[in-house]
Amino acid sequence: MLLVGDGAPAPTGALVRFDAAWLAERELTERRELALPPAVRVAAVTGDREAVEAIVGRVELAAGDAMLGPVELPAREPTLEPPVRVVVRVPLGRGLDLARQLRASLAVRSARREGGTVRVQLDPKEML
Repeated sequence: MLLVGDGAPAPTGALVRFDAAWLAERELTERRELALPPAVRVAAVTGDREAVEAIVGRVELAAGDAMLGPVELPAREPTLEPPVRVVVRVPLGRGLDLARQLRASLAVRSARREGGTVRVQLDPKEML
């Protein structure tokens, strides 16, 4: 085995000991403590502020759920108003309910022909 570059201590130690199970358990424990996927379900709603607020405004949160944001994102092209992102975090058992509520909210958006752009991602790769 050849390890090139400056590796983090935990993954490097796991590689040296051939102990992938230890590393996976450690990572999952840390993600549980921080309430990050895959220990929870997450939806990222990104787009124009009005559109994002309309989508998440129709989502009902229960105990243990969290809505983080909106946070402004860097614009890809010059605009008057930068895009925003809202992250909705729910326990694993409520993941299907969150997906259903977001789908229903998007259906309402479509039926009402609401303006703006919006993108909904469940468990986005950058958070895994």
